[in-house]
Amino acid sequence: MKNNSQNSLNYYQFSHIKQLPNIMHGIFTREGGCSSPPYESLNLSFNVGDDPVNVQSNIQRIVRVMFFSHWQSLKQNHSCIVHVVNSINHNTLIGDALITDEPDILLIIKTADCQPVLLADPVKNRVAAIHSGWRGSVQNIIGKTIAKMVELGTKPQHILAGIGPSLGPCCAEFIHYQQELPEYMWSYVSKPNYFNFWEISKTQLQNEGVFAQNIEISEMCTKCCPKLFFSYRRTKIAGRFGSVIGINKK
Repeated sequence: MKNNSQNSLNYYQFSHIKQLPNIMHGIFTREGGCSSPPYESLNLSFNVGDDPVNVQSNIQRIVRVMFFSHWQSLKQNHSCIVHVVNSINHNTLIGDALITDEPDILLIIKTADCQPVLLADPVKNRVAAIHSGWRGSVQNIIGKTIAKMVELGTKPQHILAGIGPSLGPCCAEFIHYQQELPEYMWSYVSKPNYFNFWEISKTQLQNEGVFAQNIEISEMCTKCCPKLFFSYRRTKIAGRFGSVIGINKK
């Protein structure tokens, strides 16, 4: 991933998606916003107890830095619901994945340990943003999002995928994994009771036809990077950092 800074905001970009001239994206750190502790400072969630005025301001800062006029987020609920966005419905959509081929709509996913997964189809000029926590992984929200993109005309071999900062195999402890995770996931153990969800997501992407060479993993653990990212596992009360992707204005 490539680190960038603009107007006091710090964000990372996947090297392969960054090369696409028609698509903008970024994984924003928690820095550069206006929220007060314990949400300092670039919190994008309206549902964690932060002042909504501050959250709105933080979102607008990101939208401006990305040079977009409109944005779309979700009320995320650890589901496998995928929305295709053709118009703006601020915070009225419930689910965990967004797809669009409309220009000037910035898709926003908010996380604090769950995986943000960004997808780009440069042939059809189509993008997707996925919130994949462990429940989403169990339900294969990644696979369902790609299936919807294919239904719209995308070919999986054209997809570039990025798995953003999230709980790493160093910290993803599941004491009750036999009750929580399907048996096929047990082989992704990194040490007793700890699991590599980055590799699980990579497998789910490949199972849908995405080429291994088109998948980039940030390998940044949110719990291990307190200065950069919010982490629910680390502090319980925490903000949510933003991962965004969209198609440039025509």
